[in-house]
Amino acid sequence: MATQAEFQTIKQNFISAGVDEKIRIYTTTEGLSVDQFKELLREFPLQHLEKLEKAMAS
Repeated sequence: MATQAEFQTIKQNFISAGVDEKIRIYTTTEGLSVDQFKELLREFPLQHLEKLEKAMAS
């Protein structure tokens, strides 16, 4: 599981990333808790949610 400091770094990178990079971070980062994934998802642009869903399904 990621420490709080590690998660904050991941979250800051996620917030400043473009959509494709957000998807890469979300789908390849390991060791996060369900709550941490939910927190990242709150920062994801909803209009691109379908693109994230497709990436997660493949």
